[in-house]
Amino acid sequence: MRAVIIYESIYGNTHVIADAIARGLEPGNEVTVVPVTNATQELLDGAGLVVVGGPTHLHGMSHANTRKAAVEQEHKHPGQVPLDPDAEGPGLRNWFSSLGRMSASAAAFDTRLSGPAAFTGRAAKGVARLLERHGLTLIAEAESFLVTKDNQLAPGEEDRAQEWGKQLAARIMATAEVRA
Repeated sequence: MRAVIIYESIYGNTHVIADAIARGLEPGNEVTVVPVTNATQELLDGAGLVVVGGPTHLHGMSHANTRKAAVEQEHKHPGQVPLDPDAEGPGLRNWFSSLGRMSASAAAFDTRLSGPAAFTGRAAKGVARLLERHGLTLIAEAESFLVTKDNQLAPGEEDRAQEWGKQLAARIMATAEVRA
C-alpha cells in the first residue's frame, strides 16, 4: 500500500509526529511524508491511505493569522523555539480549499497542549471533517499528540505516534483481507 502523510508544523512537533507515524506504517508499505506546502493532488493520486495532521491554534486548525503570529513570536525571540523549515508556507486550511475529491482511506491527527480537549481544542476533528468532505473514508478516530507548555512533545508521544501508525497499517491490512 502507498501511504501519504501530510503535515503542517510551526515549531516542529507535528513534523516529528508525522515522521513517527511513518515509521509505524513503513514495514511493508511505501510511505511518503510531506509538509502541506508540497502536498499536490498528483502526490495523492493512487494513495491507499492519506494521513493529515496539524497543530491546534485557538481551539482548532490554524488560520493564516495564527500562523503569522506564531512566526512573528519566533522572530521576536530567535532560537527560543525554532521554526520548522516549512512553517512560513500555507497551512492545511488553504490546502483543503484546493483539494479535489478523492477515494482513499484516511486518518487525522493534531498536536495540542496537554489538558482536557474542552480547554485546549483539537485541530484533528476539523481535519477529519474536511477529509470526509473530500471523499476520504476515516479508518480511525482523530488522534491528538500532546505538547508541554514549553512547546516540547510530552514524554512518550513520539512512541505513541509510531504505535498509532502500526495500528493504522493493521486496519488497512484487515480491510484488504475482508475485500479479498
